[in-house]
Amino acid sequence: MTDHSIATHEQWLAARLELLAAEKEFNRQRDALTRRRMAMPWEHVEKSYLFEGPDGALSLADLFGGRSQLIVYHFMFAPDWEEACKSCSFWADNFNGIPVHLGHRDVTFTAVSLAPLARIAAYKKRMGWSFPWVSSHGSDFNFDYQASFTPDQIAAGTYYNYQVQPNKVSEQVGISVFARNGRGELFHTYSCYSRGVDMLNGAYHYLDLVPKGRDEDDLQFSMAWLRRHDQY
Repeated sequence: MTDHSIATHEQWLAARLELLAAEKEFNRQRDALTRRRMAMPWEHVEKSYLFEGPDGALSLADLFGGRSQLIVYHFMFAPDWEEACKSCSFWADNFNGIPVHLGHRDVTFTAVSLAPLARIAAYKKRMGWSFPWVSSHGSDFNFDYQASFTPDQIAAGTYYNYQVQPNKVSEQVGISVFARNGRGELFHTYSCYSRGVDMLNGAYHYLDLVPKGRDEDDLQFSMAWLRRHDQY
């Protein structure tokens, strides 16, 4: 760790109070963004999507589990990959234990991947996870919500994070949110990608509290240090 400025308690407290004012302003801005997110218009889900879970075939409506809100984590796991994405696995280490709490706020959580269910189940068992995770293999779901891409799309430039950009991989990370009204109609209410999924990684937010922070500036790429939790 590089040398850092050293202060008396009075100097430290003055600096902390100055930072606290900035943190409170950030929280107010975050609350305002949350209200804007809640006020976003909804779009009808026009397609019928089919998924495979441990107990068989599921529609998108089935994924709600009787609730009115659904959060989908687009977990990067292509059908021909031996392992799921290590970065998504880092995020997924934050998911166990969350679904039961979300369920009491009328929200269902599930991960969705393009890989076949058998491969998902084997990886999930290896990693010791219990959160819901289904396969969209054979469905357009991941492609329609900017999480999977065909070879032609990759060659032409993929539409990801709301813009066409170069991309060399068939899978990208994302979160999509859906709602169901009293008539059973389904709506897409929100999606975010890239750094937008940062809010779901508790470990990164812990790192943001320490003097070194995420300590990634001098790496070849931001998560070059990362391993799956059974590979450190």
